[in-house]
Order: sequence, then C-alpha cells, then structure tokens
Amino acid sequence: QLSFVESGGGLVQPGGSLRLSCEASGFIDDWNIGWFRQAPGKGREGVSCIDNSGESKNYADSVKGRFTISRDNAKSTVYLQMNNLKPEDTAIYSCAATQVIVTTDQTSCVQPLFYANWGQGTQVTVSS
Repeated sequence: QLSFVESGGGLVQPGGSLRLSCEASGFIDDWNIGWFRQAPGKGREGVSCIDNSGESKNYADSVKGRFTISRDNAKSTVYLQMNNLKPEDTAIYSCAATQVIVTTDQTSCVQPLFYANWGQGTQVTVSS
C-alpha cells in the first residue's frame, strides 16, 4: 500500500516562497500525483496534479502562474514550489495518488474523489 509523507510547510510572509515535498513509501512510476489543500472550516481543494512521467501537469486557477509541480521518480518524491504566496494560500497541504488520467483537464485534476492514499499533510501559514 503506497503511503505519503509531506514536508516543507511553515510560516512565511506574503510574497514569500516555500517548496513542499511529498515522499512516497514505494515506487511512484505508475502513479499520477495530486496536491490538495484544506483551510480551516473549508473543504478539500485541488491545487495541482502531475502525470507519472512528469510531462503533463495541471493547476487550479487560484495558483496558476505561482505554483509549480514537479517530480523525481528516482526519489519517489513529488514537489510543489510555491511562489508569491498569499494569505489565502494558508492551509494544510497534502498529496495523493491516482491511476486515473487527471492531468488533461482541470476538473479531473482537482477532483479529490479520483485520488487515494492520502498523506497527513503539512501546514502552510502565510501571514505578516
């Protein structure tokens, strides 16, 4: 059973940057991976996804142009580089896996029902 551990969260000022990591317990070569976030009192929101090769990616409109997803299959790790962070980015960020082809359209990419093997998440707080 594949499991994930997220890291890299923290407290950052508006306009700052963080890089999150999502490390898997096994090989992820056959898995598409998604990053999601959940703010207090809100539902889970899809942020970005990447296909198993790393060639196809998609993003939620709220993070497009600011966040970049990437992966290193040799390290079984997926990254989320977050730049120009805003207070509304404050949330717990977690990753999950799917074998559904989700990167070709945004609606599928951000749909949590397609994903499984959720990690515990890492807290990101954007505040001055």
